Amino acid sequence: MSSLRNIDELKKGLESAARAAGSRKQFMEAVARQLHDRMLKYNWVGFYMIKKGSNGQPDMLVLGPFVGSMTPHTRIALNQGICGAAASSGKTIVVHDVKSDPRYLACSVDTKSEIVVPIFAKGTVVGELDIDSHFRAAFQQEDIALVEYCAALVGQFLEKFGAREYASKEGTKTAAAISSSSKS
Repeated sequence: MSSLRNIDELKKGLESAARAAGSRKQFMEAVARQLHDRMLKYNWVGFYMIKKGSNGQPDMLVLGPFVGSMTPHTRIALNQGICGAAASSGKTIVVHDVKSDPRYLACSVDTKSEIVVPIFAKGTVVGELDIDSHFRAAFQQEDIALVEYCAALVGQFLEKFGAREYASKEGTKTAAAISSSSKS
């Protein structure tokens, strides 16, 4: 656990990075780097952004900026894994022990727990912030609040500077629409 003072300092640093960033990629890289470097148990931090399918291909989560070991999962279908579940439901998912969750797509034998938080821009899920830890139950309430804050900050940045590269001309479905269409 980190002190609230350290979390407040991290938030200020992220807000400063948002003001200084010249692009979406640059800001997401800064968020991933600061979370990885300043939060001891955040061993892999990265973004997956929704890319609209074309020619009958489904929408996919595509790996964006990240800090940590390379992952074999550079593209994930919205109906696969914990990442797909978070993007499809529009809800934060915390897994305290990845071995106990059949949705987990193994990236590293060292990963013990994971948090995935959807990123919303203008009410639409456009991506997510994914963090893996080498420690079981690494993500407690203060971590959930911090990662949700970071995802909201990225969403605000995308709203301000555009999330066009992550959405089709029609726009991506809202979380409710994704959820209801995946149930049918």
